[in-house]
Amino acid sequence: MDRQNLTLLTDLYELTMMQGYFKHKDRNETVIFDAFYRNNPCDGGYAIAAGLEQLVKYIKDLHFSDHDIRYLSDLGIFDADFLDYLADFRFSGDIYAIPEGTVIFPREPLVKVIAPIMEAQLVETAILNIINHQSLIATKAARVCYAAKGDGIMEFGLRRAQGPDAGIYGARAAMIGGCIGTSNVLCGQLFDVPVKGTHAHSWIMSFPDEYTAFKTYADLYPTACILLVDTYDTLKSGVPNAIRVFQEMRAAGVPLTFYGIRLDSGDLAYLSKKARRMLDEAGFPDAVISASNDLDEYLIESLKAQGAAITSWGVGTNLITAKDNPAFGGVYKLAAVMGEDGSFIPKIKLSENSEKVTNPGNKKIYRVYEKETGKIKADLICLVDESFREDKPLLLFDPSEPWKKTKLPAGSFTLRELLVPVFKDGKCCYESPRVMDIRSYCMKEQDTLWDETKRFVNPHQVYVDLSRKLYDTKIELLDQMS
Repeated sequence: MDRQNLTLLTDLYELTMMQGYFKHKDRNETVIFDAFYRNNPCDGGYAIAAGLEQLVKYIKDLHFSDHDIRYLSDLGIFDADFLDYLADFRFSGDIYAIPEGTVIFPREPLVKVIAPIMEAQLVETAILNIINHQSLIATKAARVCYAAKGDGIMEFGLRRAQGPDAGIYGARAAMIGGCIGTSNVLCGQLFDVPVKGTHAHSWIMSFPDEYTAFKTYADLYPTACILLVDTYDTLKSGVPNAIRVFQEMRAAGVPLTFYGIRLDSGDLAYLSKKARRMLDEAGFPDAVISASNDLDEYLIESLKAQGAAITSWGVGTNLITAKDNPAFGGVYKLAAVMGEDGSFIPKIKLSENSEKVTNPGNKKIYRVYEKETGKIKADLICLVDESFREDKPLLLFDPSEPWKKTKLPAGSFTLRELLVPVFKDGKCCYESPRVMDIRSYCMKEQDTLWDETKRFVNPHQVYVDLSRKLYDTKIELLDQMS
């Protein structure tokens, strides 16, 4: 799975355009493309960057095999000289990206590709496929974990994912977003993340009675004994039988290190509160109550508000598919073309929809933090030759409504540049951290968000502003087009 050659993971028109540039070699100038998105998933206030590690592997292995060349030849639309060129193809450009686990916002470049246009065009589809999917799932996971208010979230969605790749890389992204473990064993092996699970209803049903099923499972896994109690009758059978097993374990001197019950159906708020009382009265106040059953951030938030006695959550379908928002919506747009003197000429895409008008030029991003709180004040997109200082005042203004301005006094803010080099002249200069380290980083990133930005209903939108120089460049290009 992770050694798969993805070179032909592209739309046909990328290759037909490549051949056009090849035939007109004067058109193969160096260009800049930006990958970005326009709206936060789930009508939220932020997103989480993910997918960079797979993007790096894709670019490193970018080559057309003999089998690829024969297939393209059989299509009958590519000439022999172009196919000969593809046989020796390697990516030679530069790539900058926002690291995985970073909090991100609309319209700022997540990935910047600087390369001859043939190369930059070829990688478009795969970059969007990888970044869009994994950023979507990482964002959904972050929302679910926020709703749980510190309770552990386990990713249980493999059987409902849209195929093996979505299950594996979706689980990886969910771990980045904040999950404490996944049921996906292959994901655990590939990315060294915790794997977790209990047993199914079929385990209970395969035994003569519920108690025997519980007792057998407890004998097998005494240090991780979570019993599924809703196969028959949760309160009359399941919980009493679980308590009986726990009592026998305690009487036999078996340490109750990690134990409890799982609920997978019914009124989770009511059942969990009743089960909590039963467990407490039996002398098991530290027994875990875990829940699953089509959970998402909204249901978890509601259950928490109802006082549900649940401290561990298994989330499957709605997380691994981002069911209420199944696409991230990232795009890949030309931002600049290198001129004869080696400088970049900014390019802009127009649209009757103002949010689809692109930001031109060779850009970088500064994150602006309020110094007193460490919270994000705004993101500032500017041209690469611009610099800003923390000991000088900083003027921010809304690019859509430029009369809305905020002037930050010197010393009241801190700055951090977001885009980092990933490839230079075709050589990788970036090493991806371990997934669990990215997860820790992502937790710290989310702490820089205001609570108003993390709420689910009508969240505060973080400002993504343009520098004065970039704004003037954009207006100048718009005036030229009018």
